Amino acid sequence: MSKQKQPQQKSLLPQLNILPKIINGGIASIVGICIVFPLDLVKTRLQNQTIGPNGEKQYKNMLDCFKQTYRAEGYFGMYRGSGVNILLVTPEKAIKLAANDVFRYYLANPDGTISLLNQTISGAGAGLYQALITTPMELLKIQLQDAGRIEAQIKAAGGTIPPRPTAWGLTKKLYSQGGFFGFYRGIRATAIRDVGFSAIYFPMFAILSKWGQKPDEITPPFWWSFISGYVAGSTSAVAVTPADVIKTRMQTIPKALANGNIRGLWIALRPRSGTRA
Repeated sequence: MSKQKQPQQKSLLPQLNILPKIINGGIASIVGICIVFPLDLVKTRLQNQTIGPNGEKQYKNMLDCFKQTYRAEGYFGMYRGSGVNILLVTPEKAIKLAANDVFRYYLANPDGTISLLNQTISGAGAGLYQALITTPMELLKIQLQDAGRIEAQIKAAGGTIPPRPTAWGLTKKLYSQGGFFGFYRGIRATAIRDVGFSAIYFPMFAILSKWGQKPDEITPPFWWSFISGYVAGSTSAVAVTPADVIKTRMQTIPKALANGNIRGLWIALRPRSGTRA
């Protein structure tokens, strides 16, 4: 009698292929930081500016913020805080991509398909793990990015401009004030942003990529993957912008002003900035 073939079990490592994604994601993220970091700096400063009693603003719009920053700080001033991002972006993407792949593997059907709900859960889980690295990275980055805006305000008021902060100096200050958990100020707002972003991005990117994939191809053409990533990323970013604004302000303003939570921040800032902020 011939032996009956045993059903093959899933092999985790060959199917996940985590390492190549980590390497590719890390390299792509570093290149992306070098290209778009000035825009991220402008975003942070626009999010942090408050409206004066007569409706005056420090920056009129995004272009005005670019001009003022370049005029005051020069080309390299547009990259203030980028070193922290470059240092921590690889472990951040490693956790995010690996977590999404692992969640998708265990939530997939036996035939390899995965429902939209489980894709969303996988993305949300990846975003939750990502927040563990993103929170301290964003905390340091935002403090460094916003220093120029604060210096401009002090200079306009005729005050004495303090020494520019450094990443190492901020690290020591945060640790002395709150210990290890001092680096996780604003983690709830960060988690809301990262969970929401990944819950939208990963399923949308997978669906859009599949639409451009031919039956005899493993992956879609590069141009289609680029468009899919752009559409999914833009949609996700717009959806979580309110959470990103709250996170930015929680990680910048004095802790006493926000009472250390999202509700306290809303109460403190809404009379000055309004709902549009």
